[in-house]
Amino acid sequence: MVPETRLVGNMALLPLKTQFKGPARGDGIESDIIDEAIYYFKANVFFKNYEIKNEADRTLIYVTLYISECLKRLQKCSSRNQGEKEMYTLGITNFPIPGEPGFPLNAMYVKPANKQEDETMRAYLQQIRQETGLRLCDRVFDPQTDKPSK
Repeated sequence: MVPETRLVGNMALLPLKTQFKGPARGDGIESDIIDEAIYYFKANVFFKNYEIKNEADRTLIYVTLYISECLKRLQKCSSRNQGEKEMYTLGITNFPIPGEPGFPLNAMYVKPANKQEDETMRAYLQQIRQETGLRLCDRVFDPQTDKPSK
């Protein structure tokens, strides 16, 4: 992790290549944490134990868990348009953040220290969710047939 990386809670606020508004900027970067999570998704979901070495690992784990949720929802979609609508809805739906009931990994994440950090974390995670959903649609749906591909 780069030393000047900002933190929210004990997660790294990493740059993102995104069109969505939020605290992460990624001007000029070639790949980001979402690309990494999608690329290593199969390998990462088979780990029974994942050693967290730094704050960026927590961000990667969050994106990996979110990809799992997206794929469950995309299984029910028969076209890219339907998939994009589902991903948009999931991306903006109110969701728990670390420290709140319902967050799946509260034992590994610390809650935001104050209201400003809470707002930054919520905005960053929403930005991740929106961008991840859009990129998954690019991977899941065949551009020629508009149908899900394996």
